[in-house]
Amino acid sequence: MGNCFSNEAAGQSAIGGTAFSQSTTSNVAIDCFLLSRGYRGLYSQIELSVSASNLRDRDIFSKKKVYFPQSDPMLVIYIKGKDGTLEELHRTEVVQNSLNPKWIHKLNITYQFEVVQTLVFFVYDVDTQYQNLGVKMLKLDEQQYLGEATCVLSEIVTQSDRSLILDLVYREESTSSSSPRHCGKLTVHAEECVSSKTTMEIILRCSDLEHKDLFSRIDPFLVISKSVESKGSIPICKTEVIKNDLNPTWKSIFLNMQQVGSKDIPLIIECFNFNSNGKHELIGKVRKTLVELEKLSFSGEGDSLFLLPSAGHDYHNKALKSQLFVDKFLESGQQTFLDYLAGGYEMNFMVAVDFTASNGNPRLRDSLHFIDPSGRPNSYQQAIIEVGEVLQFYDSDKRFPAWGFGARPIDGPVSHCFNLNGSSHYCEVEGTQGILMAYTSALHNVSLAGPTLFGPVINNAALIASQSLANGARKYFVLLIITDGVVTDLQETKDALVKASDLPLSILIVGVGGADFKEMEVLDADKGERLESTTGRVASRDIVQFVPFRDVQGVSMVQALLAEIPHQFLTYVRSRDVQPNSRSSYQTA
Repeated sequence: MGNCFSNEAAGQSAIGGTAFSQSTTSNVAIDCFLLSRGYRGLYSQIELSVSASNLRDRDIFSKKKVYFPQSDPMLVIYIKGKDGTLEELHRTEVVQNSLNPKWIHKLNITYQFEVVQTLVFFVYDVDTQYQNLGVKMLKLDEQQYLGEATCVLSEIVTQSDRSLILDLVYREESTSSSSPRHCGKLTVHAEECVSSKTTMEIILRCSDLEHKDLFSRIDPFLVISKSVESKGSIPICKTEVIKNDLNPTWKSIFLNMQQVGSKDIPLIIECFNFNSNGKHELIGKVRKTLVELEKLSFSGEGDSLFLLPSAGHDYHNKALKSQLFVDKFLESGQQTFLDYLAGGYEMNFMVAVDFTASNGNPRLRDSLHFIDPSGRPNSYQQAIIEVGEVLQFYDSDKRFPAWGFGARPIDGPVSHCFNLNGSSHYCEVEGTQGILMAYTSALHNVSLAGPTLFGPVINNAALIASQSLANGARKYFVLLIITDGVVTDLQETKDALVKASDLPLSILIVGVGGADFKEMEVLDADKGERLESTTGRVASRDIVQFVPFRDVQGVSMVQALLAEIPHQFLTYVRSRDVQPNSRSSYQTA
């Protein structure tokens, strides 16, 4: 999760999901711990520039302009919520006397991979009598409406030149039976801010960590937080857990300037002793800016950890013998997730649906597969809709492989990987709606059976990813498995995952219903065990994210599922030294 990545081929095992370490350690409790403190996934700061062409001239028949009968356009940008409500984000300046304006004032917005960010653009002709007012003071209902356009932020950042051309439509005419008159076009251009690309690679170590309980082991990890006046501190990065070590050296961490804000903002570096119950014991902390960490790196000196004292005491009296050292501090520019998208990389969506008998008879209302006549989606449909809604913008042809498992097709044996569309020749369907239609059709054409096997589906997805890689395609695959039960072929699934960990593939597992999903957490490396194959081979990286549908609180299911995808993608390409195309480099804002 997050913007803290590694590009070492040997790999990392950051809590909350990276990879490659030979000593992966439990992370689910830490994820909950950090989520409760505000830690989230990949955010990049984007600057949007907008221009228009061939706007309608609403002043031709107006008396307000005698010599220059052209519009004075202003742009207002909104973000649309899931409920359709619009929240105003930005107003540009008024460009006088132009039907082809290029607005100077830009919108800064945080791009979030796991969220569908729908932008709505309204263009107004500002009447001359109001032009001495600041744009924030203008009442929009007093201005002449010229048209509007809508897009999703993902559609802009996935363009090779970061520019998207939108047709302006006239709202009153959009419902008319006749074709609307030409209203012009908007061109929206995105630039990733330089703060998202300036990165510090830091290697931290501690010496002589103190532990109160002499009879238990110490498994240290670090959490780095940014000081915020109004909120105390916000976690921005975390390291892997190192088992049973009083003098740990952690793998490289990568902080970008956007996360930190500036090199002079204080950072709080806390060292914890990992506990599987989530109650991690604070060993000590230091408070340093990036400037001070860089100085420690140059000097080779350490800085003492401290513990907060009881009320009324100065914390300096609580300095510990434990010290923090900075073994490496390197500032550089990193290729970002958005660089790879603009370089032609796509995220290809795949789906596998559990049709085992434990889901219940689909004709009965208490079945997990029950299709509600009112249109309310069941858990399977909801997972498909929410994940597909995000990923569809990263897949140019929107043709998605879709499978079912654990059912008996008509006149056939139980199948653990059958094409959801009923075809014996191809597995793809058209778009998210195609998946939903194939899913509904399959419910009428198969008999629910069992057991719950993941191995065949994962191997099928891995085969597609492998063939794509061999053909030199710039594709990364995301397989969504939706299931109601505990996996029966646990070791076979581990074998498939270990093999797939070398491929451009991530696997999302959504657990629906009331089953005990503890074994699923093993696949997500959440129980402290290395994901290991029958032959003893360890997964090269973490590619699984598991979310129990019923347990997601405070953050939506799709956000919890997708937050790690950019991280897993970057771990894959950086470890293999895969570069974006040269044309993908952002101009820095």
